[in-house]
Amino acid sequence: MRVGIVCPYSLAVWGGVQTQVLGLARSLRSKGVDTQVLSPCDGQPPEPWVTPLGNSIPYAQNGSFAPVAPDPAAQLRTLGTIWDGQFDVLHLHEPLVPGPTLTSVMVKPTPLIGTFHASGHVASYRWGKPILRRFANRLDLRVAVSPDAAGMASRYLGGTYDILFNGIEVSLFETVLPADKTGPTVLFLGRHEPRKGLAVLLKAAQLLPPEVSIWVAGQGPETEELTSKYAFDKRIEWIGALTEPEKIARLKAADVFCVPSLGGESFGIVLLEGMAANTPVVASDLPAYRVVSREGTDAALFPTGDAQALAKQLLKCLDGGPARDALVQSGADRVQDFSMSRLADAYVSRYQQLLI
Repeated sequence: MRVGIVCPYSLAVWGGVQTQVLGLARSLRSKGVDTQVLSPCDGQPPEPWVTPLGNSIPYAQNGSFAPVAPDPAAQLRTLGTIWDGQFDVLHLHEPLVPGPTLTSVMVKPTPLIGTFHASGHVASYRWGKPILRRFANRLDLRVAVSPDAAGMASRYLGGTYDILFNGIEVSLFETVLPADKTGPTVLFLGRHEPRKGLAVLLKAAQLLPPEVSIWVAGQGPETEELTSKYAFDKRIEWIGALTEPEKIARLKAADVFCVPSLGGESFGIVLLEGMAANTPVVASDLPAYRVVSREGTDAALFPTGDAQALAKQLLKCLDGGPARDALVQSGADRVQDFSMSRLADAYVSRYQQLLI
């Protein structure tokens, strides 16, 4: 069986969909499934089995910016690759995003499975509802990564959706050593934009003891404003973009991993990354995060947007003790339920269904 996985977003930019595409492809290939990834790249492809389709442009979507490639050159490369690739199945992540996935839907050269990641409100789904429904009907099987994602897609596109939660490559966390640090540390990972809640964490940080450092990874439209506003606080280290090994090293070194998102999340893969690193997770009480975490068992959840409540949860984790240890152990157990290997097996069974 030869599978083509098509990603609409540039693999040169960190993102949840990109992480899932690469992780799923690695796991499928380890199981003997001939898998090729087709995606925009903005530079050298991250793996030899990735076919680059060109550079991307930022596109506003769901409160964020997605690096898509809707230009004609990228579509021609997509068409050439899918016709030459002789794929038995094409697996399209976010199949209706303008660019390679939507092009694949339009030409439909082989059975198509589409995985829907987004939740909340996607403006293009609302505006283009009639035509997008027709395109969605060309998919042979629809999958959503969470009940929220399934609900959003069903509301605009109709149809039925298998729910297959995102996966995590647990083995990647076993080979990376923790980063160096000098004292108790709280880590933030993510794009610096309002919906990721970095401003809430920085406000909560003012209620933490002076010896606690805050590692802020990533960058985005709020970076300049927030670095200027909190320039007085020397405990905050702005560490910018990280490679995957650097991200894991920081996760393993941190005393607490904080995920203060305000909304627009379909699944809590970032919480699972903290659990896989054996680091206690403090996160917003979002429905998407409750999918992966049982409150007070696998992660400590706080009322979304409440900086004082966040500070209290951070202090509890930083204080250590049996409660923190129990949180870490429960998270380590929980992450096994979402292994990428299990997810790959679930997709293989669906690919096989399409070939019967």
